[in-house]
Amino acid sequence: QVQLVESGGGLVQAGGSLRLSCADSTHTFKDYNMGWFRQAPGKEREFVAAIGWSGRPSWYADSVKGRFTISRDHAKNTLYLQMNSLEPGDTAVYYCGVQTYSGSSYDISRYEHWGQGTQVTVSS
Repeated sequence: QVQLVESGGGLVQAGGSLRLSCADSTHTFKDYNMGWFRQAPGKEREFVAAIGWSGRPSWYADSVKGRFTISRDHAKNTLYLQMNSLEPGDTAVYYCGVQTYSGSSYDISRYEHWGQGTQVTVSS
């Protein structure tokens, strides 16, 4: 069964850093683009970043560009999101997903196989 497991969330002060991980326990998604999305309370899930199957190219939401970096390690079957200069507005549950449908990597409808999410809370 397909399974993605996110980890690395937590509570951090504004200006701090966190690195999220998304492990692909079935070693299934090395040939797919993958992405990170987030969902704040009362809001819809929104795009954060995505990366090509080979590690390039990458795409970012304007709100995180220059602060967040997405990467992947095929040897470890793991997707990462390095988050620096965190702001209270980054507080959300972060999810990783697999882009199984062609089209824009910014479009959540192109994604399946979501993980359970990891909470990121940034205090001011």
